[in-house]
Amino acid sequence: MLTLDVLTIPTDDYVGFTFFTGYMAMMAASVFFFFERGRVDGKWKTSLLVSGLITFIAAVHYYYMRDYYLSTGENPTALRYIDWTLTVPLMCVEFYLLTVVAGAKRSLMWKLIFASVWMLVFGYIGEAFNPEGGSTSHSVTYGILSTLGYIYILYAAWFGEVAQLAKNSESEVVRKGVKTLAWFVLVGWAIYPIGYMCMPGGWLNTAFGWGSENVDLFYNIADAINKIGFGLVVYNIAITESAKVKAPAA
Repeated sequence: MLTLDVLTIPTDDYVGFTFFTGYMAMMAASVFFFFERGRVDGKWKTSLLVSGLITFIAAVHYYYMRDYYLSTGENPTALRYIDWTLTVPLMCVEFYLLTVVAGAKRSLMWKLIFASVWMLVFGYIGEAFNPEGGSTSHSVTYGILSTLGYIYILYAAWFGEVAQLAKNSESEVVRKGVKTLAWFVLVGWAIYPIGYMCMPGGWLNTAFGWGSENVDLFYNIADAINKIGFGLVVYNIAITESAKVKAPAA
């Protein structure tokens, strides 16, 4: 007789809950962004497409991460970093797409992509290749190297090329939107280091005993907030600017 194994979530498993919630929320956001592309002006369609791709890629990975977690109870580190290696550079591309009308060059896009990949590669080495039992020196070394990429993106968004281009933009909506995205990088992305420091050898793991369950919880919350939030900011810019174009002349 054929038996079917059903994965269940205990009522007190908040990590499993956030895996399911994150998966459904990001899939729903993808559908929304893809459908809304038809309502925006042509120059904003690519930005909204990228927003949809970010949440769609994340949703697909969460589908597999959810099952991996429920089957093993472990942090799906490799799957998570595969997701981030695709989605985080795309989030950086949004900065370029929003400021290209103000004169952004492709070199800006590639610098942001390089910084994001740098951040992720060293973060992955620090998290996935930490010696058994957890080495604090390994965690800190690769955490610092990863942070250098983050600092570059943060500086570009707040004071550097992205910030200056947004400041010179003729659109107040774009200026405010880019500033909002900069806040996401400053506050929203700051949740990820908290998860990183919960792994064996991390400061929070060593000091408070926080483990893999905290890693997944922080990462899941951060992903949903940042990826969907990024997309909604881009959507607001696109729909607002498109309305100006479609509005009849007085």
